[in-house]
Amino acid sequence: MSGEFLALGFAWYVVLLFSTTCHEASHALAAKLGGDLTGFHGGQVTLDPLPHIRREPFGMIVFPILSYALGGWMMGWASAPYDPLWAQRHPRRAAWMSIAGPVANFALVLLAAALIHAGLWFGLFEHPASAGFTHIVAATGPGAATAAAFVLSLLFSLNLLLGVFNLLPLPPLDGFGAAGLLMSESAARRFQQFGQHARAFSMIGLLLAWRVFDPLFNPIFTLSLKALYPTQNYGS
Repeated sequence: MSGEFLALGFAWYVVLLFSTTCHEASHALAAKLGGDLTGFHGGQVTLDPLPHIRREPFGMIVFPILSYALGGWMMGWASAPYDPLWAQRHPRRAAWMSIAGPVANFALVLLAAALIHAGLWFGLFEHPASAGFTHIVAATGPGAATAAAFVLSLLFSLNLLLGVFNLLPLPPLDGFGAAGLLMSESAARRFQQFGQHARAFSMIGLLLAWRVFDPLFNPIFTLSLKALYPTQNYGS
């Protein structure tokens, strides 16, 4: 492996670790605000990645490194504990807990977009000749600006991917749990009970999600580039 490959992998891992930590901490914080202290007592209401790594070491360490080493693409996962009895008693609060993770990802997309435009304004960045997942913005010179452009590109793209993917309404993804926000309290409670049984089919849900995600994400990614750069024609 080249030094550049390792350096890019390290940057990718830092962004993935930060993004996943924000996602799970938001779940745990929303649950705490809704009255469930399970995640809080488990140490998940924090931006310190260590409690999240201890809970999911394979998804937070092993799989990201393996996926990057074998395929040049890094992904992983984590989880925040919650009390299923609390979720049944308060289904709409549980739905808010579900949507809090993707909301955190979209907030990081907006943060990355703001920092990208700040870099453009200060002359540190420029529009790339062609935009891609890891190349949303280009540096005007070598050095720290190049590293910052890569990190912000990943922060933008990866959190867009995580937010959109987790909003798919399939178990065990957050979009399935968040559906309770569109229902009455009684309907949401019945849906929450159904969701507890549906989690037995989580692997099927994940396979279906991956099946539909690729054709769904490409146009969303193109639209996000148009929103980021209204005067450019990336993906047209």
